[in-house]
Amino acid sequence: MTEQYFGKAYSGNPPANYERFFVPAIGAPLATDLIHLAALRPGERVLDVACGTGVVARLASQQVGATGTVVGADINPGMLAVARSATPPGMPIEWREASAEAMPLPDASFDVVLCQMGLQFMPDKHAALCEMRRVLVRGGRLILNMPGPAPRLFTIMGEALARHIGSEAAGFVNHVFSLYDTAEIRDLVSGAGFHDVSVQSDTKSLHLPPPEEFLWQYVHSTPLAGAVAQVDDGRLGSLERDVVAEWQEFVKERALVLQVRIVVVSARN
Repeated sequence: MTEQYFGKAYSGNPPANYERFFVPAIGAPLATDLIHLAALRPGERVLDVACGTGVVARLASQQVGATGTVVGADINPGMLAVARSATPPGMPIEWREASAEAMPLPDASFDVVLCQMGLQFMPDKHAALCEMRRVLVRGGRLILNMPGPAPRLFTIMGEALARHIGSEAAGFVNHVFSLYDTAEIRDLVSGAGFHDVSVQSDTKSLHLPPPEEFLWQYVHSTPLAGAVAQVDDGRLGSLERDVVAEWQEFVKERALVLQVRIVVVSARN
C-alpha cells in the first residue's frame, strides 16, 4: 500500500492544507455567498471573526476597496500565518490573533462583522456575539453562517472515525454541524442585543474531489490530522476502505457531490 493510500501525501501543516484543499472545495463557495449577502460598499470597515486562512477577509477587501479597511481575527496563529502568506501584495488586511470572546479592538470601530462557520466552535457564544456587537457601530451589520445538520456524507465519515480512530475524532465532525437550529440561533443573536434578526437556511450543492482524495484532504486540513497521526496503517486503511465504499452513492463523474444545509444570519446593532 502506498503512502498516498493512507493520506500521507497530504500530511504536514494543517492550516496550509486548509487553504490548499478545504478553501477551494468548501470555504470559497460559501464565502462568496456570504459576501454577496453582506452587500459591502466601498469605504466600509469590516471585521472577519474566526477568519481562518482569510478567504472571507480577502473577498471583503476586494469589495470595500482602497478606502475601506478589513481586519481578520482568529485564535489560531497557524491559520493567521497562512492568511498573511495567502494575501496578495497590496491588499491591506490587518490580521489579529484574538479570541472571539475578548477581541482587543475598540468599541464601534466596524460597519460590518462577518463570521463564516465559526460560531459553533466558540465556547461562550453569547460572549462572542456580544463582542461582535460591541465593535459594531450603531446600525452596523452582522452576517454569519454555519452548516447543519450533518449531511449523510459527513455522518458516514464520523461513524467510521469513531470505529477506527476514536470517539474524540468523531466528536470533531459532530461539532462542525452542532449549531443549526434556527430558533436557537435567533435567540442567541437576539439575546446578544442585535435587532432586525433574519435567520434563513438553504441547501448548497458542492462538488468535491473523489472520495479517497477528499477524505484525506479533509482530515489533514483539520484537527483530525493529529488524531490520525497516532494510529497505525492498518486502522487508516480500514478507515479509508469503509468511508470510500459508503461514499460511492454520492459520486457523480468521479467527484463527490455534497448537499449541505447552510444557515445564514443577518442582523443589525
